[in-house]
Amino acid sequence: MNLKERLTAPGPKRILALDGGGIRGAITLGYLERMEKMLQKRHNNSDFRLCDYFDLIGGTSTGSIIAGGLAIGMSATEIKALYNKLGEKIFSRKVGIFKRLSYKFQISSLEKELKKIFGDMTMSSDRLKTGFCVITKRADTGSTWPIYNHPDGKYFKYTKDYLVRQVIRASTAAPTYFKPEIIDIGNGQKGAFVDGGVSMHNNPAFQMFLLATLKSYHLNWKTGDDNLMIVSVGTGHWENKESIDMVTDNKLWDWAGGVISMLMRDASTTNEMLLQYFSNSPTSKIIDSEIGNLKNDLITEKPLLHYLRYNAILEKEPLAKLGFKSVDPRDLYEMSEAKNCFMLTCIGEEAAKVQIKPAHFPADFDKKKNSDLENFDIEGFLNRNKIV
Repeated sequence: MNLKERLTAPGPKRILALDGGGIRGAITLGYLERMEKMLQKRHNNSDFRLCDYFDLIGGTSTGSIIAGGLAIGMSATEIKALYNKLGEKIFSRKVGIFKRLSYKFQISSLEKELKKIFGDMTMSSDRLKTGFCVITKRADTGSTWPIYNHPDGKYFKYTKDYLVRQVIRASTAAPTYFKPEIIDIGNGQKGAFVDGGVSMHNNPAFQMFLLATLKSYHLNWKTGDDNLMIVSVGTGHWENKESIDMVTDNKLWDWAGGVISMLMRDASTTNEMLLQYFSNSPTSKIIDSEIGNLKNDLITEKPLLHYLRYNAILEKEPLAKLGFKSVDPRDLYEMSEAKNCFMLTCIGEEAAKVQIKPAHFPADFDKKKNSDLENFDIEGFLNRNKIV
């Protein structure tokens, strides 16, 4: 089955959405490794990969690197081993002192490592074994771009020739960390792209829901908690608590970074709230002290999807419960501290043991053998895809 057939075939669809967060993407990999091993056991296949299970894998910023590796068939364990080396190389080479007012790190290390992994494959490459989406921000127009590999996508005639490594580089171009990525977008135009994390979709799960269901994106996947599942994985969360005196004494440069952080946090919380509001979610979290976890709220008559959200809480008490009593969580927040990679991976592994349950993944979404497709409406499928 080629990619278009997979994306347009009937039956339940599964989406994996991976947050941005720099080096804290190591947390994500702890969850993904446990998830993959659980699915291998369920499908009785040690070679089973997350790209075999998920029909669409997408990410923002560091999540796009991981999503790309999964989409070409790498195991979560392979990516975890690679990621520890990758972080050190990417965040070790700072630019000269005179350029540091614009951005902190050289892009050559990141570009070199991405080329090793993805070579010159394009978004239309058959090496992408499943649906793949990268969230980036076009800085010169202010528009958010989900760049994806569905052959029927409106702009695929242009994006099919984009290099995968260049698209991922664009999504990871965090302002002040790396310079923007210039992409020839087709039709004689160029665009300047920065980290998708400065959009509403550093947590890309809601954008992935829109991609799957809005007619304009042409996937048109059926909604319902037995038809559509989104698994969303974060890069660590903590409550932001500052003293009143500290806030009132903030200087201009303090507010510059603080306001961006506030907006990103609100965007992520809103994404989680909306998806819980639309869904059946066994992992629903408390959004705030007033609205709670929305267990008794549903915006539609029936759930539109089955939604799972996994994230590690980087605070003293939750970390202690996981066995990290001596860790100061404040040391883990900076997204460019490569020295934290191993510790963050361990935290992700331990948090995943507690949070991920086989029951979260209903049997309705298990991958079926070919024999299970005997009732497949072949004529309808051919007509829908204009094959006959």
